[in-house]
Amino acid sequence: MVATPVCSPPIDLLAAQVDSEMFALPTGSRVFSRGSAANAIYGLRRGIVELLSETGERICFRPGELFSYQDIVWREGVHRSDALARTPVEVLRLDRLRFLNLLHNHPTLAILLIGQQHQRLREQRTSGTCCY
Repeated sequence: MVATPVCSPPIDLLAAQVDSEMFALPTGSRVFSRGSAANAIYGLRRGIVELLSETGERICFRPGELFSYQDIVWREGVHRSDALARTPVEVLRLDRLRFLNLLHNHPTLAILLIGQQHQRLREQRTSGTCCY
């Protein structure tokens, strides 16, 4: 029998980084604003964060999910959405360079993040809701 390697969830990989920071915010707080420098990735330990784009598109993130990686990997270095705490939240933050090093050391993380995003968008499309 061949052992299947166990892959850590993305939030655990983020939390395990020495330079990751954790902070808490109350409901209604802004994690980051559209147009601000996208210099970190964020992961949710507790609560719900909603990203609201300029066009009104809404995407919600729940505990265990990472967000803003699209902005720091593919964008011009700015956030394209506002990130709002829809409940009290505990957020992990890891700066861009550390996240890119994490991706380099754990390339399967990219596959996990794509799978996470696909599943979340599929659930939202099926339910017709964002956060609630």
